[in-house]
Amino acid sequence: MNNTRRNFIKSTGVFACGFGGLKSLIANSSKSQSILGYGNLVKDNKGIMDLPKGFSYKVIGKAGEKMNDGFFLPDKPDGMAAFGNISDEVVVIRNHEINPLAFGSTGPFGFNNRKMNQVPDDLIYDKGRVMPCLGGTTTFVYNTKTQKIVNQFLSLVGTLRNCSGGPTPWNTWITCEEIVLGTKGPCKKEHGWCFEVPVSTKATITKPIPLKDMGRFNHEAVAVDPDSGDVFLTEDRNDGLIYRFVPKQKGNLRVGGKLYALRLKGYSSCDTRNWKSNLFNVGQSEMIDWIELENVQSPKDDLRFRGFEAGAAQFARGEGMWYSDGAIYFACTNGGIKKHGQIWKLKENTLELFSEPNDADLIDNCDNLTVSASGDLFLCEDGKGEQYIDVITKEGKIFKFAKNAKSSSELAGPTFSPDGTTLFVNIQHDGLTLAITGPWDKKLI
Repeated sequence: MNNTRRNFIKSTGVFACGFGGLKSLIANSSKSQSILGYGNLVKDNKGIMDLPKGFSYKVIGKAGEKMNDGFFLPDKPDGMAAFGNISDEVVVIRNHEINPLAFGSTGPFGFNNRKMNQVPDDLIYDKGRVMPCLGGTTTFVYNTKTQKIVNQFLSLVGTLRNCSGGPTPWNTWITCEEIVLGTKGPCKKEHGWCFEVPVSTKATITKPIPLKDMGRFNHEAVAVDPDSGDVFLTEDRNDGLIYRFVPKQKGNLRVGGKLYALRLKGYSSCDTRNWKSNLFNVGQSEMIDWIELENVQSPKDDLRFRGFEAGAAQFARGEGMWYSDGAIYFACTNGGIKKHGQIWKLKENTLELFSEPNDADLIDNCDNLTVSASGDLFLCEDGKGEQYIDVITKEGKIFKFAKNAKSSSELAGPTFSPDGTTLFVNIQHDGLTLAITGPWDKKLI
């Protein structure tokens, strides 16, 4: 981050405008409004996370620490979702975005993978040719009243680059591989799939079954429509698509289904990125439909090319995705004329450009996102320099909620506990998971 951005945030807190105001801003910047949100960020004397006054965090996970099942907490924590349990306990499933041949990475099996033989072969998706694939998921049970971990364990292993994913209405987590890799290199199995992990409070490693009908591509996040059971998916490519998986049986993804790509009516093979021209304005809404895709296991990793040629819309690095109140919000990390990111809103048969600040002082490359109980969007940055959690309110105001004071690592996996008391988030490259509490009902200023 340059000094201009630092001075801007220090002197004004943060600038923001409503979604209607964003449209007005194009014609008249004086119509913009400012908001401090929960207040100015207070410098953390421990140097981990700056938060507004009244808020606090607790480090509840560190890569390399021994979990309750005897395995080690892997590094590169990424996407997460929280699920309700009994009383004050919440179950959180967490991804680990570990690359192939990740020598030096902290995996679940310890030094030289000495604990790998403690897991049955059929529960490790890919043991690899040189070393096992160390991506996957861990699950932890957390008591929001005592603010303590109750249980923590390995729940999926042998996959790669488990970046994001999403929760389902039937109490499972879909984890996504953000990589397409064949069997001619370090891996014995193909990668580029989604896997489903059930919610459990007891140490359980899921049998890894790739959901191949959901397509093979650079998966990022998913969101599920609770009424239809359809699964919507983002693709982390500069020229990626937005997908829709319609299962044969609602709530049973393993029986297969059909995969579709989003198309804007009247805009065949549309480029939504706004890189070269301002084709879409904030607040603009367009009708959509869906193109059925063939050969979705895509051995040539060409699904996005074939979909675009057939008329599907093209997006700029689709990343975080979340369902809330009948709509699905998703981030395109480097969309917009200045490539600082876009937020889109998908509702029924329409697609709306919800936000495109084009200003790194507002939002710098939005990535993972979630929605609070009050309907505000919480977005993690993955840009250059300092990294923040940004908030876009229901009214469209934007403010900074938190700052990574430890490093320039991206923040990832924001998710609220079902009781609304705790926001969980990861500092990915530092291998930390935090639980943030505070006056969430405080009136925004």
